[in-house]
Amino acid sequence: MDLEGKVALVTGGAVRIGRALSLALAGAGCRLVIHYASSAAAARRTRAEAEALGVEADLCAADLADAAAAHGLVPAAAERFGRLDVLINSAALFLEGGLTDTGLEVWERQFAVNLRAPFLLSQAFAAQLPGDRHGAIVNVTDARIFRPAGDHFAYRLTKSALWTMTEMTALELAPRIRVNAVALGAILPPPGAGPGALAELVRRQVPLRRSGGAEAVADAVLHLLRQEFMTGVTVRLDGGQFL
Repeated sequence: MDLEGKVALVTGGAVRIGRALSLALAGAGCRLVIHYASSAAAARRTRAEAEALGVEADLCAADLADAAAAHGLVPAAAERFGRLDVLINSAALFLEGGLTDTGLEVWERQFAVNLRAPFLLSQAFAAQLPGDRHGAIVNVTDARIFRPAGDHFAYRLTKSALWTMTEMTALELAPRIRVNAVALGAILPPPGAGPGALAELVRRQVPLRRSGGAEAVADAVLHLLRQEFMTGVTVRLDGGQFL
């Protein structure tokens, strides 16, 4: 896929990994719709950075825990530029809790944002794409899915299901729409944690003895978008952490 002039929607596209994906797509020539939930100031900064790269960019606010808001995001984005060619499902909640201490509210909100929203967005994306055009979806999941554990119980389940959904939608939407995923390991410190926390995790768990960085994720996503003979693939970016 030649990304020059394509239109891309990035959920959670204002901060952290989402910001890096937004700017990488802008650098490749994509016109952008940057979704955010509450990070309005960061979204405006990311838009300005994207526009400085020579592309049009717009913002769209939505709480993806609201099914109607999630379902309406694609039509709103497509209306801005006339169509969407690329969907990046990056937004997610990472909430703590094991089996015995995960409350219903935490469970339902994570499933709504991390799984139901990508489902609704993918559904709407496929519906809006004209029959004579090809598109691509990339889902951002987590390399934790390759090694089951009890922490972040609901989060892990949502990301495992997103992995499965990637393969299911790749089959259903072929040949017009390719669907792939990236599964992330030690990329950035968790929200609110300093770089020391990531450095210690890397020292103890990552065979490559370094973290990935948001640019590694952006490079992998661009590769998945450009490589037209890949669909249903989940690329692990974990430095060997979950081997």
